[in-house]
Amino acid sequence: MARVKTDIVEAASEIARRVAASEGLELVEVEWTGGVLRIFIDREGGVQLADCENVSRQVSAILDVEEVVPADRYQLEVSSPGLDRKLLKTEDFERFAGKKAKVRFRAEVDGRKQATGRIVDVREGLIGLDAGGDEELRFTFEQVAGARLVVEI
Repeated sequence: MARVKTDIVEAASEIARRVAASEGLELVEVEWTGGVLRIFIDREGGVQLADCENVSRQVSAILDVEEVVPADRYQLEVSSPGLDRKLLKTEDFERFAGKKAKVRFRAEVDGRKQATGRIVDVREGLIGLDAGGDEELRFTFEQVAGARLVVEI
């Protein structure tokens, strides 16, 4: 079953990536859970409802033609990744330098399993996170188990 899930995500990701790129959008992530295919898109300045509708229409048509998932067996959702978006690649840390993030590590980094702070930069393959005070954590993307932006109001 895991292979089927991986196949669906890979095929849907390729389709969504092509459609998003043709519309000047970035494909952030594709998830397949319990018959729901979720596609997260973004662009500089944010995503509009019309962007989501347009990508949904195009991706749905291609998914059905290519029979990636039987048409009566899935629900498609297209949205922005939100203000608390996941940071899924090194480029996300670069893009959101100066923003606050919560990071979980695969193993301890400077005695911590997780940290919340402002993203300083990405330099020489190391991500810098100002964890408060005089403490700046430096770690590789491979050390990250999960990360997302923290909403600041």
